[in-house]
Amino acid sequence: MPKDIPTIVIDSRENRPYSFSDRVNTVVKALLAADYSLQGYETQIAVERKSLEDYISTVIHAHGRFARELALLKTYPRAWIVVEGALDDILQGRYDSRASPQSLLAITATLMTHYNIPVLFAGDRPSARALVEELLVQWYTHQQQKGAAYGHPGATGY
Repeated sequence: MPKDIPTIVIDSRENRPYSFSDRVNTVVKALLAADYSLQGYETQIAVERKSLEDYISTVIHAHGRFARELALLKTYPRAWIVVEGALDDILQGRYDSRASPQSLLAITATLMTHYNIPVLFAGDRPSARALVEELLVQWYTHQQQKGAAYGHPGATGY
């Protein structure tokens, strides 16, 4: 039996979408929240991608809009924020903002504790792309294995 290939959904509003490997198919369509998901699981798994500059700007200047998106993502069984930058860039103040490293660290910790959404600092864009793909493929594979164990492929849940 041929292996089922996951289809990554890329939000139609994503300005700089990733080009993924041939391990996955892709489709572009509007998502309710985040930038990436899996076809058939759009309200169960999501990845919000941010460049380091966008992450800092969003958490400082657009926190109301971002809080609404996070509130929706919090209802998903799995969601992540993947930042194309290093935590050390924040801690060492290597960014263009007047926000202090400590305040950005505190905001990041709040996102993870209040919304229960991990913030993953991937270092750079290529590493972030690889991480997003791996997170989605691993989750999809886990769902397929769980479904097969219960006699119905594609079972949903955690």
